[in-house]
Amino acid sequence: MDSNDILDDKDSGPEVQINFPSSVMTRIEEMMGGTEQFDSAEHFEGYQSIRELSALRDQVTAIRAQLAAQILADFKEAFTGSKSSISHRTLSEACGVLDILEPRVRADLLNWFLQVQLQEYQHLFSAEQEQAWVSHVERRYAWLKRHLLAFEESLAALFPPAWRLSERIAQHFCKITRNDLAALMASRRSEVDVKLLLYAIQKTYNFELLLHKRFTGMDLGAEVPEVNLEKPPALDGDGDNKDEPEVTSPAAGGSAWVGQIGACFEPYLSLYVSSLDANLSDLMDRFTQDAKSGVGGVGAGSGAGAVIASCADLFLFYKKCLVQCARLTTGEPMLELAGVFQKYLRQYATSVLAALLPRGAAPGLLPALGLTALLPGQPDQDRARYTKQEVAKITSVITTAEYCLETTVHLEQKLKEKVSPSLADKIDMTAEQDLFHKIISDCIQLLVADLELACEPALQAMTKISWVHFDTVGDQSSYVTQIVMHLKNTVPELRDSLASSRKYFTQFCIRFANSFIPKFIQHVYRCKPLSTVGSEQLLLDTHMLKTALLELPGAGSAVRRPAPATYTKVVIKLMTKAEMILKLVMAPLGSGEAFAAQFLALLPDASLQDFHRVLDMKAARLSKAQHAALDKMFRDATRAQNDDNK
Repeated sequence: MDSNDILDDKDSGPEVQINFPSSVMTRIEEMMGGTEQFDSAEHFEGYQSIRELSALRDQVTAIRAQLAAQILADFKEAFTGSKSSISHRTLSEACGVLDILEPRVRADLLNWFLQVQLQEYQHLFSAEQEQAWVSHVERRYAWLKRHLLAFEESLAALFPPAWRLSERIAQHFCKITRNDLAALMASRRSEVDVKLLLYAIQKTYNFELLLHKRFTGMDLGAEVPEVNLEKPPALDGDGDNKDEPEVTSPAAGGSAWVGQIGACFEPYLSLYVSSLDANLSDLMDRFTQDAKSGVGGVGAGSGAGAVIASCADLFLFYKKCLVQCARLTTGEPMLELAGVFQKYLRQYATSVLAALLPRGAAPGLLPALGLTALLPGQPDQDRARYTKQEVAKITSVITTAEYCLETTVHLEQKLKEKVSPSLADKIDMTAEQDLFHKIISDCIQLLVADLELACEPALQAMTKISWVHFDTVGDQSSYVTQIVMHLKNTVPELRDSLASSRKYFTQFCIRFANSFIPKFIQHVYRCKPLSTVGSEQLLLDTHMLKTALLELPGAGSAVRRPAPATYTKVVIKLMTKAEMILKLVMAPLGSGEAFAAQFLALLPDASLQDFHRVLDMKAARLSKAQHAALDKMFRDATRAQNDDNK
């Protein structure tokens, strides 16, 4: 039966004569004569009290119901009947009629049609069929490809393009496949291993990307609620995994297709994360052995201070893991992955980087996650200085730890972007970042201690000079020359090794000044007794050493640049204290009161012990009473100074 026959049938019922009130007729004429568009049935809802209109409305409703039933029956006869005489043209025109009926009618037809289209698929891949198992998942996708090709060649022209039947079939296929695979894996959970899971995930992801490219990706569920097309959150990937050229990233905003089927694998992603854990464990063992044996430690041909090659390998592996996992889920498995990342960041720091450090340094890193606790207060006289190779390894650990630190910050940000917003706050890699900070700090301290060890013999020689017997002031003493020589031999190499980490070279210089100069001052106190000329010579030596220290950051550099202001401030402050001590040694003692005031004026932060030390350097022979009187003067002067500062 042609749809036009239904609409044009003159003998479908007796002619209905309706006499409308004049006000109603006037309104109808106004609307019919103008450009206003209206739904007649909807408009006359307000006139239900008029019997004729109510009868007409019931008749229109009956005609619509008859049309809907007849069209659905025609489609069922055309697609399921053995001998159907209904033409494709009739069916195509019937679709046009459905577009003007209630949306529910078209939804009923589409639901039925989608089930018919996928009946064969559901039979071929039912749970009892062997090819339904996850290992044959690619056969499912091959079936849909063949089916869509056949559908578009034979039946697609029957339906309006706006219905997007191919897309609806694909989307309903995804729903059925996701539910079937989820049920199968739940019933045969013991058979799901990580190799099978990754195979199915990769094939499914490639298939979903193919659908993404083929269709618009729009959600049809709003138009066809009865189909109940569930859609998991859109997942995006970085798309830069060169080991998987067949996989490309969907649009930047994500895809409605990616995850339609793959969501069924999410409950099993712990297997994947556990597999990554095992792979990282093996990788870390290899990195540790290479570090201990010196194989693949420092980047080949990069020289001292180069980032260790294994570090880049580790983060490249992390990146691949993150990209792949983010394609599958934004939920709890991402938190598990973050935990695995944190675990091996700590292990890399405490095993791989520790193995590269010189003798005696690494053991302190393992139990305490740092070296500072085991660093001696003064260099061990029995310990030899580090070789050039050992210093190169320390600088490489610094630059590698810096790389790890910066990359860990980016890794945390990336994980928070990929994970569900409700879980983002649970990702925190502060402890790992602090660990790399600690390693850098401890390595700098190792370098400082090593340079101090080189200068120690010269400081000892300074204390053995007979300063009381000096007659004339000459050039700088030999111990100063030795210290300056060690500085010039060591610092340029460190500066070159840390060229990519300039801030840490500056930290080294500042730490050395903060550690070496107070030690120098302690040795100055031990130079006693001092004659006036001896004091002048020691003051000259101090000034020469101060000049050398101010020039330390640029020592041996072809490019002349000023020393960092922070470093210069430290050197001037501490070396000025040494100079003031020697000036006080040369100052007359007098009655003592003026000397105490002068002492506090030049050394405002000095203690009573420092006051005694200066008196010892002056070789002043004082009685106990004189000592007591001077101590009282010092305390009185200190109180007066404190009162003035309030």
